[in-house]
Amino acid sequence: MMMLKKLRMPNTFVLLFGLMALIALATWLVPGGKYATQVINGKTVVDPSSFQVIASHPQGFVDLMMSPIKGFVEAAQIIGFVLIVGGAFAVLQRTEAIDSMIKSVAKAHTHSRLVRAMIIPVFVTLFSLGGASFGMAEEAIPFVMIFIPLALALGYDSITGVAIPFVGSQVGFAAAFLNPFNVGIAQGIAGVPVFSGIGFRLIVWATATILTIMFLSWYAARIKARPELSPTFAIDQERRRELKNDELANFQGMTGTHKAVLLMFVGTLAVMVLGVVKYEWFVNEIAALFLGMAIAVGVVGRLTADQFVEAFMHGAKDLVSTAMVIALARATMILARDAQIIDTMLYHLMPLVQSDSAVIASHKMFVIQSVINFFIHSGSGQAALTMPIMAPLADLVGVSRQTAVLAFQFGEFTTPMIPTSGITVGVLALARIPWTTWAKWMIPLQLIYFVLALIMLAFACQISW
Repeated sequence: MMMLKKLRMPNTFVLLFGLMALIALATWLVPGGKYATQVINGKTVVDPSSFQVIASHPQGFVDLMMSPIKGFVEAAQIIGFVLIVGGAFAVLQRTEAIDSMIKSVAKAHTHSRLVRAMIIPVFVTLFSLGGASFGMAEEAIPFVMIFIPLALALGYDSITGVAIPFVGSQVGFAAAFLNPFNVGIAQGIAGVPVFSGIGFRLIVWATATILTIMFLSWYAARIKARPELSPTFAIDQERRRELKNDELANFQGMTGTHKAVLLMFVGTLAVMVLGVVKYEWFVNEIAALFLGMAIAVGVVGRLTADQFVEAFMHGAKDLVSTAMVIALARATMILARDAQIIDTMLYHLMPLVQSDSAVIASHKMFVIQSVINFFIHSGSGQAALTMPIMAPLADLVGVSRQTAVLAFQFGEFTTPMIPTSGITVGVLALARIPWTTWAKWMIPLQLIYFVLALIMLAFACQISW
């Protein structure tokens, strides 16, 4: 037992670099391969019969050392987004409107049983809806800065504060019913009417969301009763001192300025949702929106120019480590891609789908998609790469193409846990939670999602969905 206590898992940076080194080593052992692509109805898809062995490009020590800077270049958009949004939220926090809102909710939480019962269900449902409808993913990152202090003020922990927006949006993304970035593209490539089968998908989404709410509610209640059980107990103690929760008893309510600032913030979120859903905004537009919000909030919050710049730069500076983590996560994919081994791994995974049972075949599809998700995190990217192969394979093994699309979606259930996901490691770096700590906490929830996926896929096969 003493030996176990002395063992320490490596921090996120060491873990990611170790993973990069392993992938670089694998590039010397795995042969190169390539699928041909073709454009069908304006979409670039893979020809499943076109795989051929090609010369590989093993990644040596120099390539390994250069991969982080390449990761920075390729992830520049999301890194810039994180830094700008971080600066914008620091300006928002400088107005003390967020602190005022947190204290108001904490007071209501103390005096209202309804508020205590509804905070986690309501917010998880909202974030899950975002993931299920307009593909909310990176957009959840800014909310971590709000929900961690809110969770701490309510007697929970940092993990709860991260899980509400992050796990909420990711479970919605994986169990989506209208997400154009995974359901829409995958169905279109598979030759299935786009957004068909929505009835069953609504059942899947509702079940996954309810299970998430139940798990988080149980965990939050457990931590509220015994805070020392939290994996982030030491970090939270320091954060609570920063929040100055002892001022809660003397809190008199939000000022007019605080309300105006929060109204602007809510308006910004509404514009963001409208832009993403109607105008297909992505990180560039959202970053611009939050930068504009920061300027407007600074004016309404009566910050001087020096105070504004100081707050913005402080917020961006705090996220430099997050930027590094995102770059390293992208570097893992770059090494495998530059070595030309990703298609080879996919090619050798595909025969594993074969089975005499449609249910077992669908389960194998889910497992394979989960493996592929470790390397390729873009829902649309995975759809373009795998669905041209999975769709005809589904026909051969007696699985409907609709079910094959569902198996593809369920592969996304692993995203909140895998260390190669830029969103995952970025969120954790932002929250200052070691990946190993988070992964250990996520294991029970991952098992729940795994069993749910197997049950839902089996049911889909049984009803010939």
